[in-house]
Amino acid sequence: MNSTDPLAAEAAPGAATPASTWPQTLVGVGVLLTGLGLGFGAISISSDAGYGGVGPNFLPWLMAAALSVCGGWIIWEARTGGFRELETPSGAARGDWASFVWVSAGLLVNAALITSIGFILSCTLCYALAAQGLRRAAGQRAGQPRVWLTDIVTGLLISAPVFWTFTKFLAINLPGLTTTGWF
Repeated sequence: MNSTDPLAAEAAPGAATPASTWPQTLVGVGVLLTGLGLGFGAISISSDAGYGGVGPNFLPWLMAAALSVCGGWIIWEARTGGFRELETPSGAARGDWASFVWVSAGLLVNAALITSIGFILSCTLCYALAAQGLRRAAGQRAGQPRVWLTDIVTGLLISAPVFWTFTKFLAINLPGLTTTGWF
C-alpha cells in the first residue's frame, strides 16, 4: 500500500465517507435555518423587561442562539469528516409501517376528537392506539382484550390528573366532556 495515496488509506472505524456527509450537512443546515428563523421571529417580540428584568423575547432569542450554534457545529462536524464514532444503527432494516399507522392514528384521532369528547377521553384513546402500535413494533402481545383494557386504564390514569392539574390548579382551560371541569 502506498502511504502517499489518499485513496489507499484505510478509513477509521465509524469514519464517514464524503457521500454520507451530505445528509449530515443538510441536517445541520436545517437546524441552522430553524435557529435563524426563530431569531427573525424574535425580532417582532417586545423586549420590555418584566419580572426579574427578563422580557418576553429572552427565551426565543436564547433558543435561536442555541439552535444556530448547534446547527453551525453540526455543519462543521459533517464537513470535516462526518459524525465521528457512529455506531451501526440498530433495529429493523425497514420501517414497521403498520405500527406507524397505529401511532399516527392515535395522534390524528386525538386532534380530531379533543373538542367533541374532551381532553381526557381523546388523550386516553391516543395513548391506547399509540401503545398498540409500539407493542406491535416491539413484537409484544397486542390486540387482546386484556391488553386493550390495560392501555385504556393506563391512559385514563395519565390523562385525568393532567387535565385536573391544568384546569383546577393552573386555571388553563382544556376541552372537557362536561361543563363541570372534572371530566
